[in-house]
Amino acid sequence: MAEVMSLPEEIRATAARLNVDFASLDLDSIKLPPGEDFGIISDDEDLKEGEPLEVEEGFENIIVVDNLPLVPKEKFEKLEGVIRKLYSQIGVIKEDGLWMPVDPETGKTLGYCFIAYNTPQEAELAKEKTHLYKLDRAHIFSVNMFEDIDKFMKVPEEWAPPEAKPYAPGENLQKWLMDEKARDQFVIRSGSDTEVLWNDARHLKPDPVYKRAYWTESFVQWSPLGTYLATVHRQGAAIWGGATTFNRLMRYAHPQVKSIDFSPGEKYLITYSSHEPSNPRDTHRVVINLFDVRTGKVMRDFKGSADEFAVGGTGGVSGVSWPVFRWGGGKDDKYFARIGKNVISVYETQTFGLIDKKSVKVDNVVDFCWSPTDPIIALFVPELGGGNQPARVSLMEIPSKNELRQKNLFSVSDCKMYWQSNGEYLAVKVDRYTKTKKSTYTGFELFRIKERDIPIEVLELENKNDKIIAFAWEPKGHRFAVIHGDNPRPDVSFYSMRTGSNTMKVSKLTTLKAKQANALYWSPSGRFIILAGLKGFNGQLEFYNVDDLETMAQAEHFMATDVVWDPTGRYVVTAVTSVHEMENGFNVWSFNGKLLYRILKDHFFQFLWRPRPPSFLTPEKEEEISKNLKKYSKKYEAEDQDVSLLLSEQDREKRKMLKEEWERWIGEWRRYHEDEKLIRQKLRDGEASDEEEEYEAKEVEIEEVVDVTQEVVSFD
Repeated sequence: MAEVMSLPEEIRATAARLNVDFASLDLDSIKLPPGEDFGIISDDEDLKEGEPLEVEEGFENIIVVDNLPLVPKEKFEKLEGVIRKLYSQIGVIKEDGLWMPVDPETGKTLGYCFIAYNTPQEAELAKEKTHLYKLDRAHIFSVNMFEDIDKFMKVPEEWAPPEAKPYAPGENLQKWLMDEKARDQFVIRSGSDTEVLWNDARHLKPDPVYKRAYWTESFVQWSPLGTYLATVHRQGAAIWGGATTFNRLMRYAHPQVKSIDFSPGEKYLITYSSHEPSNPRDTHRVVINLFDVRTGKVMRDFKGSADEFAVGGTGGVSGVSWPVFRWGGGKDDKYFARIGKNVISVYETQTFGLIDKKSVKVDNVVDFCWSPTDPIIALFVPELGGGNQPARVSLMEIPSKNELRQKNLFSVSDCKMYWQSNGEYLAVKVDRYTKTKKSTYTGFELFRIKERDIPIEVLELENKNDKIIAFAWEPKGHRFAVIHGDNPRPDVSFYSMRTGSNTMKVSKLTTLKAKQANALYWSPSGRFIILAGLKGFNGQLEFYNVDDLETMAQAEHFMATDVVWDPTGRYVVTAVTSVHEMENGFNVWSFNGKLLYRILKDHFFQFLWRPRPPSFLTPEKEEEISKNLKKYSKKYEAEDQDVSLLLSEQDREKRKMLKEEWERWIGEWRRYHEDEKLIRQKLRDGEASDEEEEYEAKEVEIEEVVDVTQEVVSFD
């Protein structure tokens, strides 16, 4: 070694003591055992001890814009300026965040560029906004996330058939419908617990099925046919079900999800979230995902500002009307639609694209709703031009987009549409201005959907100035109920769309005067209705039989906030949720107003009956069963009698136990009384007897002067 590196003094001293000459020693040839440094610190050791380097992981904030013009070097800046101007309107592009590669041989651009935004949300919005953007006739942008490129590169060159897996039967998710006692289930949330229970009305109590703490972070929701129970979490949503318990069947990743909505046939799940914008002047950013329920795959997503999803409806989270998408076409889940500015966008689930690749243009449309059974949309357009162009309600068939019927309406203040559950009738509540424009009155336009040419009938109340408080169709029936009036106790009127043999004329059945009611709750099977007085009426309930036009019972559930019929129409629940601090819990009633049992729960949030799928029986078979109900009911009457005897026996056993407990308590006190006999004898100066007959009763009279008054009496 020509030059010896500087060494610590202690090493030099040790070398001199051992007669080691560093000049003749090749230090590079010395190899230390792995992991051993013999106290000699490496020059690179400080790099290991320093703070770890912060590496920016992931490319979620980068997009790739393809199909750009191929331009030479002299036009490079112009093209870059156009691209930067376009994409800067959507979000903040990072410094040096726009890069257009150039072909080194030709000096021209390669026809694509990379753009890096500050946030992944801005990048996703840029992709959503500019994919298929038409720069000119020859250049239509194709925009992808940078992370997707890697996924595309991994697609194999040759197709290989998927591996066939042996069939493994899954759980019967409808097994709960086979309950031998024909009971219904419900779910409740109170405190941190979520419970699923049977409604065991025969035994006057609920029967537990499944209970779990912190099962959801906000709410639970049954699917429309009762197959799944959905829970909501910060990372997304999940569905649960099973033959005997509740297992997690699928997860749906959607961070910060706030709302969910199933399609009527349970094939799809829509999730919604709203995110704070990076720029405080911007509105919230909305993300909506449409999942396939069974596979968990995202079939379509929608992203944009809250303003884009806030058109029409009654408003909701961050001003967005929920549900944003409304399902139609019955239980086939074929179509879903949303309202936009001057358009209704109708999508079909075969491709998850717009029907005919374009929205239906309807100027100034403000509301729409689907028929529950058919692919028919009812839409409302308000008056325009100060009344020169009347308001209108239209019926549009999908997918043809043909207008089936239209009704022009004049002097309209507001309009609300109500479909009957079978899709046979549509009621349109129309609030109209009087001639002076200082007040309004209300009437109904009644559409008979199944009749030829869809005839429309006008219904006005006897007192046109009555305020309409509530309206409700009878499920699967031809009757409807209206709460109307301006008094503290309004009237309730019942109407039928049939009059005797004339099925084409509406008629009034009866009017109930001065009722403490502000809400209507029909039984799912029709015939029975609850006239409920919630909020200001403090939970007044009247159980009414519309067939016989008579009140079956009147009751009260103080401070009740919810009234919910079970899917069969046999039982109804009234609940007091945590809106009120006291009396939280629920009452279970029979259809005719008999209180069966009551459950109190602190911090009670939610009560939901488990829905039942439609019956497989034909209407004719159901009618036959109804006519021969006595024959079928003998079996259940016998079971009811057995349960009644069992309850009576249980009551007798309970009374017997109470009596035995009382006698046992009396016996203990008698023994205690006997044990203290000597103490009592001592207190009575030697008298040992406890019998009252051996005591002599004496009456002693005591006179006491209360007051003395002297008065001088004159004899004159």
